[in-house]
Amino acid sequence: MLRTLLPNRTAPTGDGPASFRTVPGSPVENRRQLVVKLAWMSLWMIYLVYPVQDLTGHRHTAWATAAGAVALTGFVGCYLLLVARRTTGARPGAGPGARTNLVIAAAMLATALATSLTLGEAWLTLFTYSSTCVAVVLPPRTALAGVAGTTALALAAGLLVRADGSTLGAILLPCFLSGLAMTGLQRLIATMQELREARAAVAHLAASEERLRLARDLHDLLGHSLSLITIKSELAGRFLAADKPDDARAQVTDIEKVARQSLIDVREAVSGFRRPTLPVELAAARTALGTAQVVLKAAPEVAEGRPGLDPEGAGALAWALREAVTNIVRHGADATVCTVTMDESWEDDGTRYAVLEVADNGRGPGKSAPGNGLTGLSERLALVGGRLQTGTGAGGRGFRLRASVPLAAVPAEAPGGTVRG
Repeated sequence: MLRTLLPNRTAPTGDGPASFRTVPGSPVENRRQLVVKLAWMSLWMIYLVYPVQDLTGHRHTAWATAAGAVALTGFVGCYLLLVARRTTGARPGAGPGARTNLVIAAAMLATALATSLTLGEAWLTLFTYSSTCVAVVLPPRTALAGVAGTTALALAAGLLVRADGSTLGAILLPCFLSGLAMTGLQRLIATMQELREARAAVAHLAASEERLRLARDLHDLLGHSLSLITIKSELAGRFLAADKPDDARAQVTDIEKVARQSLIDVREAVSGFRRPTLPVELAAARTALGTAQVVLKAAPEVAEGRPGLDPEGAGALAWALREAVTNIVRHGADATVCTVTMDESWEDDGTRYAVLEVADNGRGPGKSAPGNGLTGLSERLALVGGRLQTGTGAGGRGFRLRASVPLAAVPAEAPGGTVRG
């Protein structure tokens, strides 16, 4: 069954614990996660102890006991199959998959009704599982009505088998409340999915806007420069035709200057396009760490501008944040929390530094040597006069990365709004 439900999915690379984790509302990534999901859901089967005791208590004939065992096995199989189908991508609504889920839930409900009427009140507990599954497979607008109908059916079955009041209360209340809770959970999952889609759309729009900005900058830069080069080339040709080599040489010199300046402007525009920023990297870090089941705790000042921090220094810190998050996702075994802070420090010579610190609570760096990523980051920080420090986090746990870049002096503002140099 697992191979049928997950035919084309393979386990993610690496042996980290993330392969055992699933995010509520998101499809599982591999068969291992599906097995873990089914194991967790199987814990709720403890409430089936009542029909099991009824079967093993020699209260029925051999044929009735055998039929009850088959019915109970089929009921559990339908329950686990529905869980597996839901966690591998099937959702309530139209389509063959949704209709199959409805058939499975209907079979569970029919089994609960048949066994309760034929084998007694001990089997009324099956309605609780049926109510939960009805809430899962029905669309949100009809799920609550389905849960209420299942509870009413359980009440009717209890009255037909003459169950006492305490038993009815112990069955009907969990039946309705569990279905109601599952209805709310389904709406929460739908909201989480919409938020993930909205986040992806925002990221796509941001990338498109940045491409448009680059296109506008290049158009403005090259349009003016190329027009000027065209005009001066025509003038140089006219001067050569009029036998004025000095004037033609002056135009050629101007063409060379304009071309060199255009090349510089294009490089600066492209560098600004490729340079990462702290707000963007912080949003990307939140998404990446969330996928790895690591909670990001970032101070508000990380995404805010800091006086004296030039674009090159901010870009270097953004690269440091990206590299630190990449290390946590790839190598941060057992990490559950990542903390990002921004502070300032002063050197003895009066130099002021902006300090970005990223730390996790995992196992730590161990005895492994720094990789190419940290070496490249150290070189990148050195280009802007900064430095990199790595080591064990607070309390001897986790990995800590500190990236420092110098801050430029900010002119003080004198009374009256004038700036003092």
